[in-house]
This record gives sequence, structure tokens and C-alpha cells, in this order.
Amino acid sequence: MTRRRLRLGTRLALGLGALALAVFAVVGTVMAQSMQEYLERRLDAQMETTQVSLKKDFAKNGTLKGAAYGWYSVVYDVRDGTATPKNRDDLPADNAEFTEVALQVDGRDPVYRTEYLHGDGTYRLRGCAVSDGVVLVSAAPMNDITTTVRQLVIVEVATFLLALVAFVVIGRAVLRRGLQPLSDMARTAHDITSHDLTDSARLPVRAEGGDGGAEVEELRTAFNTMLEHIDTSLAARTAAEQRLRRFIADASHELRTPLTSIRGYADLFRYAAANAPAEREAHLEKLRSEAARMSVLLDDLLLLARLDSAEVETPLRVADGDLAAVAREAADAFRVARPTHPLALTVPDEPVRSAFDPLRLRQVVDNLLTNAAVHTPAGTAVSVSVEVRGGSAVLRVGDTGPGIPPADQSRIFDRFYRVDDSRTRDRGGSGLGLAVVHSLVAAHGGTVELTSRPGATVFTVTLPR
Repeated sequence: MTRRRLRLGTRLALGLGALALAVFAVVGTVMAQSMQEYLERRLDAQMETTQVSLKKDFAKNGTLKGAAYGWYSVVYDVRDGTATPKNRDDLPADNAEFTEVALQVDGRDPVYRTEYLHGDGTYRLRGCAVSDGVVLVSAAPMNDITTTVRQLVIVEVATFLLALVAFVVIGRAVLRRGLQPLSDMARTAHDITSHDLTDSARLPVRAEGGDGGAEVEELRTAFNTMLEHIDTSLAARTAAEQRLRRFIADASHELRTPLTSIRGYADLFRYAAANAPAEREAHLEKLRSEAARMSVLLDDLLLLARLDSAEVETPLRVADGDLAAVAREAADAFRVARPTHPLALTVPDEPVRSAFDPLRLRQVVDNLLTNAAVHTPAGTAVSVSVEVRGGSAVLRVGDTGPGIPPADQSRIFDRFYRVDDSRTRDRGGSGLGLAVVHSLVAAHGGTVELTSRPGATVFTVTLPR
């Protein structure tokens, strides 16, 4: 059976109560001892005054007169280590302590002792010298002192107990109110545990309130900051899952089309195997074309997957190179492959040195140029420029085509995204070209930006030098 633990407020209140009890015990003990010592000093002073009077009477009359009621006063004749009382009638039955006090007086300082006399109670004894060989020993009862101290202890105990109960009760109430924000945060945490976070990107609860002091406010702020971080993580997870679902759906769609074509052409090739060689060659050419298109798609998917896991396996082979030379090579290849789009190249005469993967950066430039040619009509001017700006190398690829609608510009770098929703391939490929550009530039530590309006579309790639 699990034993239920006390709440923090109760444990704090009990702890403070135990501490208060220890403090009260120390204070009460000190007060009682101080009171007893004070009363004993008063009694000692009274005994001294009384003995002065008794010594005068003894010196004058040879007898003791004027002793206080209930006191004992005895004169001893001390000779050769023995003390002989002169007024035995004033001796109590238990008088051994009187004799010891009389023998301890050496004629200079008085001797004080507190002794318990059988049959009489506790007495305060004082011995002092009257003359050479004569000692006066007086005993005063301490019943009043004992009674006073006992009453003081009783009052202290009663008062301290009441104060302790009030301290614990009031302290528990104050602590409960002070710890209420912590209870609120605990309830908030329980609400979070009961909330379904499977498909949620936002936690519906927060720790609110303004009580509890600076420490609780700091804890509340940290708690809410943690919830905001959880919200951000949940949103990122949800977005990643949505992207993954969309990616799988798009990849399945893109791969299904060439596979269907390959299967269809394979069937035609089998049925046309006995026909003319030219027809068989045409079918084989279609098979090779679809296989090549699927190979390009799979290469892009593999590259994106490797870029996504760059912390484990980097797909780049970075070396020092000339960005202007890469732009020239890409421009020459574009002019040969796309003669219907005039290309203007602007690069500086001196090399633009930077650290990059030449093969992958050439792929970036080729994808941007291909994108400009595919999505613009024949005769559209295309431009490529390279410049140095501060500590960065800047590559721009632009065209004078119809531009990209503003609603599509924010998603232009998404995987499998096409401005044309019809998914036909007469004006585009798989929708991975710009996604590959964005991932490769990011892997190089750079950025790629798009500015587009009718008649002017520019992709700006900025790489650190």
C-alpha cells in the first residue's frame, strides 16, 4: 500500500512549527533560568542585609535577634577544623550542610550554597565571618522562588503552545495562498497530460496569475516559455508530418507515372516483337526515355534525402573554386541546349573565389536556367550575373517572362510544388528542381531569394566567401 505524502505547504508549515517549537523551548529555558538567577540574586542581597543586622546584634548583645520568619541563623565557633554551634535551638534537624558552610568561610568572602534540607525543602545558605573564629550561617527558604519559576514555566508553556498552534495554522494558510500558483501550474500540467497531442500543434492551456512573489513569477514565466517551446515543437512536428505525407503522396504519384509508361511500352514491345525492327526500336526508345526520367527523379529524391540527413552524411565535396567559371560553363551549355532563349552573361574579369562543391553548384545554376526556359515562352531573354558584395558571392538568374503569381511565391521552393496545378509535364518536370536548389544552397551555408513580377523574375543566390 502506497503511503500518501504530505503536500508541500503542510510539510513547510510543520517544519516551521518544529523550528518555532525549538526556538520557543530555548527562549523559555533562557527566560526561566534568567528569572531564577534574578530572584536568587535578590535573595542573596536580602540575606546579606539581614546578616549585617544580625552581626550587629550579636556583637552588641551576644545573641541573634530580628531573623526573618522561616529563616535559620546559627553562629558557629570554628576552632581547629571543627565548627561548634552556639545557638543549637535555631538549628534544623538536617544541619550537616550548615557545618560544611561554616568550615568553608575563610574570613574574606561569603560562601553561598543551595541545599535541600530533609523535612524543610530547598534553602539558600550564606556563611560569613563575624569575627576571628566566629562564623554566621543563615538559611533562607527558596519555596517562593521555586513557585514563581514554576508559574513562569507554566505560563510560558501555555503561551508558546497557543502561539505555536496559531503559527502553524496561520502559516499553513499563508503558505497555501503563496503556493497556489504552483498548484495552478500542476493543474495545467495535468490538463496537458489529458490533452490529445497526436495531431495538435497548439496547447490550449497556460499558467496564468500574478500572485506568489518574484520566485513564483519567474517559475511561471519559465513554465509558459516551456509551453511555448512545446507548442513550437508540436507545430514543427505536425508540419513535418504533413510534409512527409504530402512528399510520400507526390513521390508515389511521380513514380507511378513512369512505371506505368514503362509497363505499357514493355507490353507493346512484347506484342510488336514480330513486327518491323523500326517499331521495336521506337518502343525501346520510349522505354529508355521513361527509365531515364524516373532515374532523374530518383536521383533528386536521393539527393534531397542526403541533404536532409547532412549531419550524418554530407553530400558535398567542398573545394576552393571560381564561381564566375561555373556560371560561364552553365551559360555555354544553356545556349547549346536552349537556342530559343537568348542568354546574357555578366561576370567579372577576375575570378570570384569561394568554397563550394563545383558539381552541386553547377546543378544549382543549371536548375535555375532550366526553370527559366521551361516556364517562359520561346524568345524570352534570360540573364546570368555574378558579383562580389561584401563578404559574399552573389549569383543572379533572371528572365523577362510572365512572372510567378504572388500567391505561389511563398511555396515555390516546396518539393513537388508546381505553379501549374494540372500536373502536366509539357511545361515542367517533377517539381523538385527548385527544392534541390534551395537545399543545395542551404547546405553551402547560403540563401536563395525570389523576386518576381510580370516581365522580371530573379533568383538571387548568396554564398559566403
